[in-house]
Amino acid sequence: MAVILDGRVYADMALDAVAEKVAALKKRGITPGLAVILVGDDPASQTYVRSKGKACDRVGIYSRTMIMAGDTTQAELEKQIAQLNRDEKIHGILLQLPLPPHLDEQHALSCISPEKDVDGFHALNAGRLMLSLEGVQPCTPKGILFMLKQAGVPIEGAHAVVVGRSNIVGKPAAMLLLRENATVTLCHSKTPDLKAQTLQADILVAAVGKPRLITADMVKPGAAVIDVGINRVNGRLVGDVDFENVSGVAGYISPVPGGVGLMTVAMLMDNVVSLAETSLA
Repeated sequence: MAVILDGRVYADMALDAVAEKVAALKKRGITPGLAVILVGDDPASQTYVRSKGKACDRVGIYSRTMIMAGDTTQAELEKQIAQLNRDEKIHGILLQLPLPPHLDEQHALSCISPEKDVDGFHALNAGRLMLSLEGVQPCTPKGILFMLKQAGVPIEGAHAVVVGRSNIVGKPAAMLLLRENATVTLCHSKTPDLKAQTLQADILVAAVGKPRLITADMVKPGAAVIDVGINRVNGRLVGDVDFENVSGVAGYISPVPGGVGLMTVAMLMDNVVSLAETSLA
């Protein structure tokens, strides 16, 4: 039976460390600040924003949520971003995604100052990740690496297979695993014979948004399986991995809910602190 990678345990570890960093910054007269922009009334986005606010309260980060109407124009949104770019109390700006369909998501993200890009989505920070330079790392991939390392899963020399090529999870997760000297295969919807690829994985990251896509016969015995998927099936949250059956084959597995999602919020807090520290340099 697989070791369960409990996101609550690892998130608590990360948040405790963040709280210590925040306390040290406050002694120097700096309170790390996070601004979250929420456009519209999507229930899932509202839930995520509330969880981020609670995490800020826990570690001592100043937080501000900017709620904008669903019919907000591109110009109005970008004006709000520009104001936050100039606000000295704010060290990190998070634009809650997805945006309403009439808004240009990528252009809005590009308006966030790279020095306040807490998600690591700005092209400059994405480029720094690609070049293995220091910079903000996207929260979910950063959380995946934190879990693997804390669990003692060997990464160097391992064959890692990432299923999903999004700019938010798949691509940056592949880059971070490569940086840790794993051999990485990046799969997607056009990959022929996905099972042949996943069976080679010592570390398997599933991030495509398809319920229970990864089944037990697709997993190498003893592999570490990280489930990033969040899907609602019959009113219940499930991941991209068939947890019940895969847990009998894998060596390590993260659950949904209670896994990577909690790490994403913890790494967001860590990124806010890192940006605050950088602002002092």
